[in-house]
Order: sequence, then C-alpha cells, then structure tokens
Amino acid sequence: MTDDTPDDTAPAPGPVVVSTRAELRDALSAWTLSGPEPTDRRAVVMTMGALHDGHLELVRRARQEAGPTGQVVVTIFVNPLQFGAGEDLEKYPRDLAGDVALLAGVGADLVFAPTPDVVYPDGDPVVRVSAGRIGEVLEGAFRPGHLDGVLTVVLKLLQLTRPDVALFGQKDAQQLLAVRRMARDLDLPVEVVGVPTRREDDGLAMSSRNAYLSDAERTSALALSQALRGGGLEAAAGHGVAAVLATASGILNAAPDVVVDYLALVDPATVEEVPADHTGDALLLVAARVGTTRLIDNQAVDVAPPQEDDAAGQEATRD
Repeated sequence: MTDDTPDDTAPAPGPVVVSTRAELRDALSAWTLSGPEPTDRRAVVMTMGALHDGHLELVRRARQEAGPTGQVVVTIFVNPLQFGAGEDLEKYPRDLAGDVALLAGVGADLVFAPTPDVVYPDGDPVVRVSAGRIGEVLEGAFRPGHLDGVLTVVLKLLQLTRPDVALFGQKDAQQLLAVRRMARDLDLPVEVVGVPTRREDDGLAMSSRNAYLSDAERTSALALSQALRGGGLEAAAGHGVAAVLATASGILNAAPDVVVDYLALVDPATVEEVPADHTGDALLLVAARVGTTRLIDNQAVDVAPPQEDDAAGQEATRD
C-alpha cells in the first residue's frame, strides 16, 4: 500500500526562476490573478548574487513586509554599469544554483535572473539616472559613475517588477540614501526600506567580497568594524567630531594590509561631512582596501554634547 501521509520533513518547494521579461511578466501576473488579500504586497530584494546571510536577512524581512500570501521577488543580476575600469566585474562570484537553494528556505517566491542583454536590450543605455551631488562624494569620488549605474538598474528593475516595497541593506548607506532620494524626487510608487547590516560573529560586515580575503587579510579586515565601534564610543562620550575621526583613523592605520580610501562622519540625510562642532545623529563611514579587496562599512553614531570638563578645557584653550 502507498502511504499518503504528508511528509513534514520534505523540503519546501523552491522559488520559481525566470530569466526573460516575458517569463517575469507571466509570473507577476499569475500572482496578481490568484487573488491576493488586500493587505498583501509585492516586495523586491535586488542582489548581484553570491548570496550570504546578509542577503537572506533582506529576504526574510521582505517576507514580513509582503505578508503571508504576498509575493517576494529576488533579482540576481551582476550590473555592468556599476563597475568601473579595473574593477572585478568578470571575477565577481556567481552561483545561481546555490543562490536559489538558499532562497528556498527564506520565503522567496520568484527569482528574476536576467542576462545583461535582457536588462539592456539595446546595449549600454543612452539615458541614465544621475545620482547628482550624492554620487559625487565618498563612493562617488572614488568610483565615478558607480551610483549612476546603481540607480539606473534599480529604476529599471523597479519598473520591471512593480513592487510595493523594495528592501536594501544599510551597509551600502550611500546607495540606500541615493535610492530613497530617487524614489522621492521621481515620485516612484514604492516604499524603500533599509535593513540593518548583518555581521559575522567577530563583527565583520557580511559581503560577497569577503570571499576574496586570505586568512591574514580576513583578520586585518576586522579593523573596519573595530574603528567604527571606537569612533562610536568617542561620540557617545561627547569628545567631539575630531576625536571620533582620530580614534577610528588610528585603529585603521594600525592594521596591516589596510589602505583607507575614506573615513568620514556625515549627515545621514545628505552624506555631507558634518562640521567640527556637530552634535546629534551622524553616520561614520569607511571604505578601505584590504590587500586587493575593497570593503565598505558604516555605523550610526550620536555625537553627545561635550562634558562639562571637556567644555571647560576647550574654553581655556581658546582663551
């Protein structure tokens, strides 16, 4: 006899994987026609693949945002527009089968994994999105055109997937701000949600590029998160902007194989550097090369007003 008892140990079915615009339209329409509940939403998570638990945390959050019977779409696309000359486009890690297997366990319904000719059917687009001033400082200064390429592909993927909500990691703080400004300035009908950075047990921010690090470089890379924590403690103690940057810089400069591109304390709404007498919310950002691998990280800090002893000392110095 055949045992028809449901097997509770059987793996959940994986997400539907599509690669063309027509397949994507059909998959999106099928969900719409299935009669979702009024509170259900479509949530999208945009990735370049080589997924790690930081990405999976975005998908878990997307599942919450979409609702139990909402639709969670994950895009996997290594976007050539956001890679500059000499960057790692060709060697960027790719593992679609492994990515889909991971997504099966975190609530993804649909994976859109197009090739460049699907996203850019006419080749490099003539019309692109400009990140404006946000794209000219920090990451924009070290990677000219990078954020323009990010915003261009994000806008295209938003148009193709038509989500109610789009989720981005806070590790790419400048990117998140640029996407939010684009959505606001261009009146895009999407809610942009930032999700906190996922870290390894030792504090290193999760990144697909961590796979490039040797064991020694992996140890050196911890200087980024340690510098952010050190600067955050100075901010909380009311020691001021200069002390925040000096402490963080000292930790970075003491680490072997770490070459800093920038370390900045910025306004979280504009990414402009805060003045020396700033107090209140700020964002401490770092980008550095560890060996040949470029990493970024950031931490929100609250710069407390100077303590009375510090303030008195500063006044005496001025006198």
